[in-house]
Amino acid sequence: MAITAVRIDGRLIHGQVANLWSTKLGISRIMVIDDKVASSDIEKAGLKLARPAGIDLSVLPEKTAAEHIKRGGYNSQKVFIVVKRPQILLDLVNDGVDLETINVGNMSQTDETTQLTNSINVVQDDVDAFNALNEKGVKITAQMVPGDNAQNFMEILKKFKSK
Repeated sequence: MAITAVRIDGRLIHGQVANLWSTKLGISRIMVIDDKVASSDIEKAGLKLARPAGIDLSVLPEKTAAEHIKRGGYNSQKVFIVVKRPQILLDLVNDGVDLETINVGNMSQTDETTQLTNSINVVQDDVDAFNALNEKGVKITAQMVPGDNAQNFMEILKKFKSK
């Protein structure tokens, strides 16, 4: 499969992903990977409505996504993977999926998170997953929209102080 880009964005498909990133990347498919979302007809219906016209959509559980990717199920397409949390991507890498670069977009604030930037909030589990991905040689950047400069996310992550 031609994985064109990988993004962590808690909102999954929304204006930035649907319009800015999809257009900039010239993708043919958005692949949302999330066990919970894949089992929810309501969430899948919302994602289908948010999907840009002319772009295919897959909403898959983690194991199914890993199997499809490894067997080359989408090799002829330009796929944009979108997930909510870094652990999903770490699981994919541990399952044998080759990811070169991950873009961290929006990770929403909750009572448990620590704010790193205006749009990126993490918990200790996220930090652990990012560190493990980095140790496996995956490049991690932070970039909200294509017009922004990509920043080294591991430098931003140094601001983390657990609660």
